[in-house]
Amino acid sequence: MNEPLVLSALALASLAALYPAARQRIELSLAKHRSLAGHSRMAKRVARMVPGYSYDESGFFGSDAAPAEVQARRRAGFHRLATQLAERHPLSIEATRRAREGLSDLQFTGSYRVPFQYSAYLRRHLSLGGFVQRTDGVTVTDLDGSVFHDLTGSYGVNVFGHDFYKSCIAEGSARVAELGPILGSYHPAVAWNVEQLRRISGLDEVSFHMSGTEAVMQAVRLARYHTRRKHLVRFSGSYHGWWEDVQPGPGNPLPPGNTYTLKEMDDDTLRVLRKRRDIACVLVNPLQALHPNRAAPSDNTLMDSSRRASFDTARRQAYTAWLQALRQVCTERGIVLIFDEVFMGFRLAPGGMQEYFGVRADMVTYGKTLGGGLPVGVVCGKAALMKRYREDRPADLCFARGTFNSHPYVMGAMQVFLERLQSGPVREMYADLDATWNRRAGELNQRLREAGLPVQVANLSTVWSVFYTQPSRYNWMLQFYLREQGLLLSWVGTGRLIFSLNYTQSDFDAVCDRFVAAAAAMQVDGWWWQGAALTDKGIRRGVLREMLLKRLSGDGNRDAGR
Repeated sequence: MNEPLVLSALALASLAALYPAARQRIELSLAKHRSLAGHSRMAKRVARMVPGYSYDESGFFGSDAAPAEVQARRRAGFHRLATQLAERHPLSIEATRRAREGLSDLQFTGSYRVPFQYSAYLRRHLSLGGFVQRTDGVTVTDLDGSVFHDLTGSYGVNVFGHDFYKSCIAEGSARVAELGPILGSYHPAVAWNVEQLRRISGLDEVSFHMSGTEAVMQAVRLARYHTRRKHLVRFSGSYHGWWEDVQPGPGNPLPPGNTYTLKEMDDDTLRVLRKRRDIACVLVNPLQALHPNRAAPSDNTLMDSSRRASFDTARRQAYTAWLQALRQVCTERGIVLIFDEVFMGFRLAPGGMQEYFGVRADMVTYGKTLGGGLPVGVVCGKAALMKRYREDRPADLCFARGTFNSHPYVMGAMQVFLERLQSGPVREMYADLDATWNRRAGELNQRLREAGLPVQVANLSTVWSVFYTQPSRYNWMLQFYLREQGLLLSWVGTGRLIFSLNYTQSDFDAVCDRFVAAAAAMQVDGWWWQGAALTDKGIRRGVLREMLLKRLSGDGNRDAGR
């Protein structure tokens, strides 16, 4: 026996066996987004290395090396703003201060409104109220009687206006009042809702859940159950709830073990989907059409002016072509295509993104607005995917059951919502929807340009994002000037403005006036000072250098400002 020849043959056989796996691994790496957003494990490692530290007063007002005169204007403007808000909203601020001690949500949102280096100083000197007492039309009134135009969108719930949902809840509750909160048995509204959701989604079956996150979890579980595959594909930057498999990177205690985070609108991704045999499903969030491969924008990460978003006719056509390509490859490979419409459902069109982009999914998840103002999650899917058991193997099942699924009060409010979705007044809100909101975004952008302000907006229908046109480390301050002008934003700040469809032109004009006034005041106070050496790249490098020095010196203080 020639031992060297045998060993050589074994080596060649091993290489031949390994080559396809190596090639697949390379293709997978190419399909991942080149930033940390596409590499969840690396993102978590980097996040653990970022030191916690806070700027003192000098650093807070002069982190961009602005001249002393500019820093003095900023300081005066900041303290004027803080005084104004404190005097205008004392009851709301005091209620927030008291509740914050025992309410972890307030602690989190309060700490992450702005980049962490600025957070401690800001919280010591500028307070916001988180409590409100009533809504009317497109406005919200706080405990002090101050009225704000609402741009929060209630995290996506508020598609048709506050009064619409208050009446959905009231009428729906009255319909089920005789039954009360009985669980396990069904109110007749459930059967009617199922038929309407089958019609709207174009799918066979429906299951009800208590939140959008829970609905997405169940859709993925069913996809894995029926395909006998483990991995899900999500796209870089997309949001699908807060559970482990769909939230890779920072914010997740455990890195997902069966998730591929790939590039959206990219041939490398399609190549991976065509070749791999371990992919159960692909998740798509239509909001990503506004900023593909970028995370939902938030002012707490707004350290420079590189944030961008856009959506127009060309982008809509390109995103439609992308969805069509996804549909084709998923069909060819037996991969379940899931449209996650928890946030955007019923905002783009009565039939959601399937109607808006003209592409059908195998499963669709809904939430937020569908509950008529009450919490809900819904999965609609093909019959072959929705079944939770196998007739020939009774112990092989996909269990999913929640105590509050199909709660009568939720089902009653949902029934009213779905009835009104077909009504004339609601259908009128959808008339020329894109044209109306694109025109409004153009009006605001024109006014901002004419005023010489370094701010612009981008929109996907009624969901808007603000971006900035000249380098600055202080863009996140705009949210507080907007608050002073009576515009209410969610805790992520200018990263997301959400209008309800019932905004009239006069309502919008009032928002426009206030937005421009806020930006003008911020410019006068010196926050957008421009130095010859101030660039976005320079800002990023400066922050990275600062972090490295803090890390190496051990000066980080993670508890600053608690």
